[in-house]
Amino acid sequence: MAKEKQIAVLPGDGIGPEIVDEAVKVLKRVARMFGYSFTFQYGLIGGAALDETGQPLPEETLHMSQKADAVLLGAVGGPKWDDNPGDLRPEKALLGIRKALQLYANLRPAAPHEQLIHNSTLKEETVRGVDLIVVRELTGGLYFGEKKRERTEDGEVAVDTLVYHEHEIERIVRKAFEIARLRRKRVTSVDKANVLESSRLWRSVVERVAPDYPDVTLEHMLVDNCAMQLVRRPASFDVIVTENMFGDILSDEAAILTGSIGMLPSASLGDGNIGLYEPVHGSAPDIAGQGIANPIATVLSVAMMMKYSFGDEEAARAIEQAVHKVLDAGYRTADLAGDEHTTLTTAEYGDKIVDMLEK
Repeated sequence: MAKEKQIAVLPGDGIGPEIVDEAVKVLKRVARMFGYSFTFQYGLIGGAALDETGQPLPEETLHMSQKADAVLLGAVGGPKWDDNPGDLRPEKALLGIRKALQLYANLRPAAPHEQLIHNSTLKEETVRGVDLIVVRELTGGLYFGEKKRERTEDGEVAVDTLVYHEHEIERIVRKAFEIARLRRKRVTSVDKANVLESSRLWRSVVERVAPDYPDVTLEHMLVDNCAMQLVRRPASFDVIVTENMFGDILSDEAAILTGSIGMLPSASLGDGNIGLYEPVHGSAPDIAGQGIANPIATVLSVAMMMKYSFGDEEAARAIEQAVHKVLDAGYRTADLAGDEHTTLTTAEYGDKIVDMLEK
């Protein structure tokens, strides 16, 4: 009997629909190969939802996602909505869906493919051997704290409140240690404990949790030093765990190590099996509709879906290996292409990955 799974598909804005189409194409082939029956339900999110409903995250989309076994997201945002007030910006949908689904852990791996090391802006000897994952706390911190803006006699004043509860820190730290146990057993906890009280609480919780994982080595690192070491000695990192805003910044920095942000997937997880899977990159409205977007990050996000939501390591590896085979064969999208490569459109690249799945 087929393993039945319901997937909420939220294409979003810009290149979102194009790259999501290729990921769905891969999922359909995976279903045939590994005995799944996937039901795809499509919903609006971000700018597309604003244009259609007046809200970045319609209730219908949220309810559909809550009932799904996994959520596949493209990308949201674009200049069209840049002048909208905060509550009516496409990005507000991301914060809302993560909070509603209780997805507190964002996993962003960065491991350059051997064939693409020369694409990195760093020296090849610096990038070679990099295999790290940033585990970012996703539902607390500055992004969710109280915000206010007011006018005083000295001019406008803006306030963003950074709040973390002990239990929020503990659950993300434990997630990082558990992931480290499946990797090289090293955790780097990143904070700003020399300045911020929230970081001092963060560090104390990490110290309390660490003895429960005696097989994992822990180091603390200030965020500014971590930013420097990511470009100085990135191969020394295994699992980086940090709070929301620091993780947002550091994971984007780590993305550049691979030579193209179009290569990097992500997973947002909670305590259950449901997860939200999306590429790290944005909506790239400047190339939308041209058929040149790189679908690899979205396809690799599907591999993370198979691993974390469906517990299928074999299917996840098959997708990853198919991507590697296409790269090894010299096929590229426009962002990665050189004179010696064959450049494919977004849809052609998805077709190649599907073809490689059964080879």
